[in-house]
Amino acid sequence: MNKYPSYLNLLDSGELDKRIEVLYEKLSSCTLCPNECKVNRLEGEKGICKVTNKPMVSSYGPHFGEERPLVGKNGSGAIFFTYCNLSCVYCQNWEISHLGEGDIIDEEDLAKIMLILQVWGCHNINLVTPTHQVPFIVKAIKIAAEKGLILPIVYNCGGYESIETLKLLDGIIDIYMPDIKYMDDSVALKLSKVKNYSKVVKAAVKEMHRQVGDLIIENGIAKRGLIIRHLVLPGDLSQTEEVIKFIKEEISPHTYFNLMDQYRPCGDAWKYPPLDRKITKEEWERALKLAYKYGLTRLDDRRARFWN
Repeated sequence: MNKYPSYLNLLDSGELDKRIEVLYEKLSSCTLCPNECKVNRLEGEKGICKVTNKPMVSSYGPHFGEERPLVGKNGSGAIFFTYCNLSCVYCQNWEISHLGEGDIIDEEDLAKIMLILQVWGCHNINLVTPTHQVPFIVKAIKIAAEKGLILPIVYNCGGYESIETLKLLDGIIDIYMPDIKYMDDSVALKLSKVKNYSKVVKAAVKEMHRQVGDLIIENGIAKRGLIIRHLVLPGDLSQTEEVIKFIKEEISPHTYFNLMDQYRPCGDAWKYPPLDRKITKEEWERALKLAYKYGLTRLDDRRARFWN
């Protein structure tokens, strides 16, 4: 009989140990993400993400600003990982992703954090920017599961994911929550410093949906499935209509969708107008109308906080 969350089944079968071994092997010539830096992180070499062979965590705790099915009554158990595999010039968590705010810990400490969040009553373990630290995370999940962790795992990422790595996460991650940032690769290269973003994110989100399907909510709490985020940028740099059309036509019209209006200029955004300003009310209303036009009515009901 299968257990829930699904990683408990992999723990019992021994498959989790096999996945961990493969993931750590990938660090010797790192291809965890599509940047494929191929540095030996096990020997302390650094690639784009600047993280070597140990977890780096900025902060953790109950988070009440996430999507409603994640927050529930007691909050989402957010763990903010230091650095990122993207280099977005406007990152809303600039101090963490670019400046490296955080501490190096070990996998046992990371497992303890997960168990603490469970004791505090959080409804899930929300891995914020996990892509470049996946091996450490999976090992920590194993350690925590052996000590009683039973919360769903949320993979909260920027969408620039390796299909090979995602397949190694199949049966470990319960809720995928990617951000689809753009559909124009030239914009992605300029603003996030990565190549082929649209091709990569499309394939990644399709794989995520294949693994977990549409979001399942029980008693108001997300249990399993896909949540997609899209941050509306000034001047439609985010190509919102193309993103929404992709979700409707190639993922599912029943996708749980968080259309986000909270962009504010951060980091180096002032160097890249129109990113030097917030979005206008008209830009937000256009984005919202597009979501309804394409039939994405399963929108997170905490949207439009910006205007209330």
